[in-house]
Amino acid sequence: MDLRQLNSLLAVVDHGGFSSAGRALHTVQSNVSAHVARLEKELGVVLIDRATGSLTEEGAVVVGRTRRIHAELDALIADVASVRNQVAGLVRIGLIGTTARWIVPTLVEEVAQRHPLVRLEVHDATTPALMVQLEAGEIDLAVVTMPVNEPGFTIELLFEEDRLLAVSAGHPLQHRTEITLADLDGMPLILEPASRPFRRLFETLMAEQGYSLVAKAEIDGTRLMTSMVFEGFGAAIVPATAIPLWLGGNWRTMTIHGLTGRSVGLATRRKGLLSTPARAVGELLREVIADRATRHPGIHPARMS
Repeated sequence: MDLRQLNSLLAVVDHGGFSSAGRALHTVQSNVSAHVARLEKELGVVLIDRATGSLTEEGAVVVGRTRRIHAELDALIADVASVRNQVAGLVRIGLIGTTARWIVPTLVEEVAQRHPLVRLEVHDATTPALMVQLEAGEIDLAVVTMPVNEPGFTIELLFEEDRLLAVSAGHPLQHRTEITLADLDGMPLILEPASRPFRRLFETLMAEQGYSLVAKAEIDGTRLMTSMVFEGFGAAIVPATAIPLWLGGNWRTMTIHGLTGRSVGLATRRKGLLSTPARAVGELLREVIADRATRHPGIHPARMS
């Protein structure tokens, strides 16, 4: 097999068919079909169901591996450039939404100033989605909520942050600055779905104290939960980075004694070396977090080694 065959398969998947793949690769459909057919013959399997145009199970495996091969080739090119003292190339970083909103503007500026030949591609998604992208080689680095108990990844703590109660104007607790778990007993809250790790931990903690947990709504998305509070829907427990310092409005936040915070880490694949530009972006990310944490209450960066 060769890269042309793998690239043809990838183009069919990414562009939705053989004809579109041909246009994307600046060739004719028959060439794309021939490359995919040769690859199938060499592997002894069908990779694309011609009736539906969808990947077979074997095809999905080959596409996943091909994306990782592309990531390694990009890293190779970037590393060769670094030998000439040029930090250059594409770096794809994924971040959970609240952290992305907090640090991406500064990170983009720092990368542009200190490594102008690096092109930064930012992906905003949930931790589970980011881990899938990282495994598939679609991103190089992922900023995720910890813990991540999956083999094949290295997770480095970046920072810890307090969890706060955010309430809309008119809420019974709006004039408080600190509360305890007892204040949340029976209070309707915007909560994460029951399957989410923090929700399970919170339920256990409340039950151990004999307190009841009442869901006013269940939302899988921290930014959406927080936005609902800002719009006057009620109260939610959210991490400190979910509260933009520049945002005004009739809402309040307060600390919660007896509730653990959230840990956020940097995930990378154990297999495969990070490219030089990816390592450079990782270092800048740590610096940006350490600097901005001093201006954002409730955030505690990990000590840089």
